[in-house]
Amino acid sequence: MLITTTTAVEGRPVKEYLGVVTGEAILGANIFRDIFASIRDIVGGRSAAYEKELRKAREIAFQEMAEAARQLGANAVIGVDIDYETIDMGGGNMLMVTVSGTAVRI
Repeated sequence: MLITTTTAVEGRPVKEYLGVVTGEAILGANIFRDIFASIRDIVGGRSAAYEKELRKAREIAFQEMAEAARQLGANAVIGVDIDYETIDMGGGNMLMVTVSGTAVRI
């Protein structure tokens, strides 16, 4: 499955547009990581725990989108958009990643 943020693939014209496909992932970061991330935010630096969770969520969202495209008979997804959000749940944050694109046959 070819996945790209561009609206075309050079040298490979789109033969058929099959529709919009999406993938979503929402993962919780546990309270201890939240506390340590807050401390790290104060003193500066990167939060490896959050970066790991964000990568995991992004991979899940891309897998879901690719599977939705396969079910439509696509061999590529073009025009992919990636969005990241944090959701404050009071006692901790949730990380949300959504991806969307156009499923096509090239």
